Amino acid sequence: MTYAEPPLREPDLPRTAKVRPTALRTGWTTGACATAAAKAAVTALVTGVPQREVEIGLPDGRRVRFPVDRCDVTAPPDPHAEAVVVKDAGDDPDVTHGARLTATVGWRTTTGLDLDGGPGVGTVTKPGLGLPVGGPAINETPRRMIGQAVAEVVDLTEVGVRVVVSVPDGERMARKTTNRRLGILGGISILGTTGIVRPFSTASWRASVVQAVHVMAAQGERTVVLCTGGRTERAARALLPELPEVCFVEVGDFTGAAVTAAVDDGMTGVVFVGMAGKLAKLAAGILMTHYTRSKVDLSLLGAVTAEAGGDPELVAAVTAANTGRHAYELWAAAGLLGPAGDLLCRRVRQVLLRFAAHAVTVDVAMVDFAGDRVVASSGRWAA
Repeated sequence: MTYAEPPLREPDLPRTAKVRPTALRTGWTTGACATAAAKAAVTALVTGVPQREVEIGLPDGRRVRFPVDRCDVTAPPDPHAEAVVVKDAGDDPDVTHGARLTATVGWRTTTGLDLDGGPGVGTVTKPGLGLPVGGPAINETPRRMIGQAVAEVVDLTEVGVRVVVSVPDGERMARKTTNRRLGILGGISILGTTGIVRPFSTASWRASVVQAVHVMAAQGERTVVLCTGGRTERAARALLPELPEVCFVEVGDFTGAAVTAAVDDGMTGVVFVGMAGKLAKLAAGILMTHYTRSKVDLSLLGAVTAEAGGDPELVAAVTAANTGRHAYELWAAAGLLGPAGDLLCRRVRQVLLRFAAHAVTVDVAMVDFAGDRVVASSGRWAA
């Protein structure tokens, strides 16, 4: 099969992403707000006192405080508590800005935490999201954050707590997201890997990416490492521990802008570290990967599967996959993750080299969805 190089495209941002060209105020993820609501409710359940403020830990170890918009406690014989934290998305307000993250908690007869989704939280109906089909769309990091926050109030080895996270009006909010296409029905997702919303989708974030490259160049560094977010940056730092912190740039959706800045500033090397979905978009020649301007080309991943030696049944399954992550899981189950991932990374490398007019060297690595290990690369690293 002959590989046809894709046309290179760097789509413009949607108009709604340009409304704040200078501000960079961060906000809180739905996961952080749900965590704060859960801790406030459990604290109220234990003490019988409605909470007006609550402190939680973020994944990076920082402690932050949230105001509690409402907190109610019901006395025995059926004690339970409910708390609401209103989401502030900072200067990148998405459809969940102002959402009322609500946690309803009560005791259970068995020890441990039972976490579920209520009205306004979507239900997973398709594979490929890293969550059980039929369960609530509460991602791994928020689940862990909620568990840790509850454990700060009660000993879950001795008592049992049930936490139900709901979002009033969440079903309406979800209509403005890609949830339905991904098979998340009935509400929004509880998301976040850091607890903090950075304005990746705004023109101001693009400017900050370019500025980060300029700062690095001014310090005499010549290799820039582009990461899509917190987990990929952690993986990149483990791959390249010899590089100083300034070399690692979280590009979000703006890979093209970062590569252009690297070439303009005389960089000699670009390293891109990402996960399957972003890599699939880049391999298709799309250099600005905001979700409103691009989607994963599953036919490309199907072609990669065939080139890597996948049988026709696997090729068809990958081509019909729900997400880039689903394709990744299909490769892994078939024992083809290494060969297919390597091919995908090599395609991304060729796209970035062409975009940079071969003015820099390029290496590409794909990491797992926890950001713990390299599973494929364009050749520099062994999986």
